[in-house]
Amino acid sequence: MNESSKPTSVVSQALVVLTGALVAYVAWASLPWPLVHDAPIMHYVAWRIADGAVPYRDLFDMNFPGVYLIHLAVVTVMGTGDFGWRLFDLAWLAATCLVIARLARPWGRAAATGGALLFALYHLAGGPWQAGQRDFLLCVFLLLGALGVARWADGAGARDLAWAGLALGAGVTIKPHAVLLAAGLAGFVAVRGRQRGASVRGLVTFVAAAAVAPAGVVAWIGLAGGLGAWRQIVFGYVLPLYSHLAGPDAWRIYRPEAWGPIALVLVVTVVWAVRSGRVGPDHVVALIGVGYGVVHYVIQGKGWEYHLYPLAAFASVLAFSAVEPALRLRRHAFAVALAAGLAAVVVLLGLKAHEAAGDGAQWWWDKERLVRLLVSDLEAALHPHDTVQVLDTSEGGIHALLRLGVVEPTRFLYDFHFYHDVSAPEIQRLRAELVRGMDARAPRFVVLLDRGWPSGGPDRVADFPELSQRLATTYRVVARRPGYQIFARRTDS
Repeated sequence: MNESSKPTSVVSQALVVLTGALVAYVAWASLPWPLVHDAPIMHYVAWRIADGAVPYRDLFDMNFPGVYLIHLAVVTVMGTGDFGWRLFDLAWLAATCLVIARLARPWGRAAATGGALLFALYHLAGGPWQAGQRDFLLCVFLLLGALGVARWADGAGARDLAWAGLALGAGVTIKPHAVLLAAGLAGFVAVRGRQRGASVRGLVTFVAAAAVAPAGVVAWIGLAGGLGAWRQIVFGYVLPLYSHLAGPDAWRIYRPEAWGPIALVLVVTVVWAVRSGRVGPDHVVALIGVGYGVVHYVIQGKGWEYHLYPLAAFASVLAFSAVEPALRLRRHAFAVALAAGLAAVVVLLGLKAHEAAGDGAQWWWDKERLVRLLVSDLEAALHPHDTVQVLDTSEGGIHALLRLGVVEPTRFLYDFHFYHDVSAPEIQRLRAELVRGMDARAPRFVVLLDRGWPSGGPDRVADFPELSQRLATTYRVVARRPGYQIFARRTDS
């Protein structure tokens, strides 16, 4: 009798039922959540691409093309509204959880169901701003890649390596960091293949398949005419400058109350597997994923909560894997530690999820109200074909333009890159480009959002003399609201 066909204990059943009940409650409560933070910006990029704009050349952004393609599909099928995005996020979560369940299935029904529900609870506990974050979208591709390699290691054919490589390659088009997991799994395939006396054909298949999606998006951007601009953004700005930029609270730990028990569960699970001699290929693949999750978070250097998603995904795969075996073998110390740790994780994430579904989401509703107010202010004064330049990061300025269907006169979606490393030639070049664009295609309005990132308020434009001079001489303030101010072009200029 294999693990998946053995009866499940009352302890595991209770943990799974508790987790499932919390997931159902928060998923239902999350249906009215608004589209906020980063997602509206990617929606705006997708809308502009659908209208003929070329990524990078016409839109200055640091994200990879796979993100745009996903949002393009969502905008095309579901529209740009809140509810469509909510349905997409829940559907993507369900798909990710199904892959987690399949990865954990060798350890039994409790491991499969519990791991999937745990990741769902983790995601929903993050609140509206975590919906559809890039690292969350990435997880399903990372997990599919790991699943294909695990199936191959358990005796399946090279076809599993092919679709595993395709999935990981698709992940690379969302976050290039995924190439590190692909490399780790390729190393495992090489070692495992040598142990089995297999040829290198499987490894070649895996690597070749992983190159398909990246090659495809490079071809797309190249044919569209944005390859040079993309190269300049990556090698002129992202790697030398943006990669070192972080806020003052960069390395604070998100949800520390939950990550403590999660770490305990992982440690006990690994110790159990080693001491009981139960470490198999599935364990190794999942642990490679956990190791990648740590590197994924650290290497980005920002410390943002959504960078923890790959770690949470692979931790969920392993979370329930040792509970049933430890209970059956009456290893009480392991069983108690695992059950207590999992109960703590579920309860603490449940409390966080309840907060996110209730008063904890108030900030995001405040941001949604700011967007509505900005839309109202601009809509009353805009003429057909007017442009608006937004000076913002993710406070809602671009979201307002998306709702209004208004474009900017320049390619700049954000303004934070004008205020760091200001002596660097690349930043000076970007500043000059903004000023030239605003001079050549003077926007009817300029919207300055109060909050800058990683720091700064509305007075940050004083550190950009060329911009502040133009605002002072060519524009006048026509509206001041909590969170933003609107400048209108002077009629006599």
